[in-house]
Amino acid sequence: MATANRGKQPSLSQLRAFTAVAEHLHFRDAAAAIGMSQPALSGAVSALEETLGVQLVERTTRKVLLSPAGERLAARAKAVLDAVGELLEEAAAVRAPFTGVLRLGVIPTVAPYLLPDVLRLVHGTYPDLDLQVHEEQTSSLLDGLAAGRLDLLLLAVPLGVPGVTEIPLFDEDFVLVTPEGHPLGGRRDLSREVLRELPLLLLDEGHCLRDQALDVCREAGRDERAPVTTTAAGLATLVQLVAGGLGVTLLPRTAVD
Repeated sequence: MATANRGKQPSLSQLRAFTAVAEHLHFRDAAAAIGMSQPALSGAVSALEETLGVQLVERTTRKVLLSPAGERLAARAKAVLDAVGELLEEAAAVRAPFTGVLRLGVIPTVAPYLLPDVLRLVHGTYPDLDLQVHEEQTSSLLDGLAAGRLDLLLLAVPLGVPGVTEIPLFDEDFVLVTPEGHPLGGRRDLSREVLRELPLLLLDEGHCLRDQALDVCREAGRDERAPVTTTAAGLATLVQLVAGGLGVTLLPRTAVD
């Protein structure tokens, strides 16, 4: 059994070479992927094996296979490289704020209406910031924030999630949307009580705007057992369902204006 060289530490170059081989299972393809010559790549993997004291790859004349130890350590090696990359990104952000990558999560119900102005403002004010947008439902966005996959979220509050800081940006009213010719259409003197008996269309489960719309209905005295027979994945679909006469819905004013 090989013995680890305790006087040495793996280098990033060695880890990068091994990770490339683990991904491509081919020395030539791995070398091309990271811009290293094939002999240098093979030497780096061999040096890493000597440093760790384990065989990482099984070399044959036709292909490369990971050894059991290689399969176990490949994910660890990639995690180290990812962590170093994040360290460099953080250092760059400290040197020059509002540069580098910012991963923004947005709920799909507001993304089409807010993102054009947000993106225009960000690009104009911080041209060196690489803003990456991820459109997902609230629960997925919160999971991404907790896992470090996302940096910032744009969604409906309050959430009351431990460990998450909420900064309200603006308040927005709900607007009752009705089919054309509906008796309540266009009226501005409506009270919430009208929601008690109306056939209500809502977003699917998991949308925070659905929960907020239901809160409004409960405040209006609507029976929580009142059925919601039709749901939609997005606001645009809700509008089409209303136009088709299936019921009424509540939309954020931004989506209407």
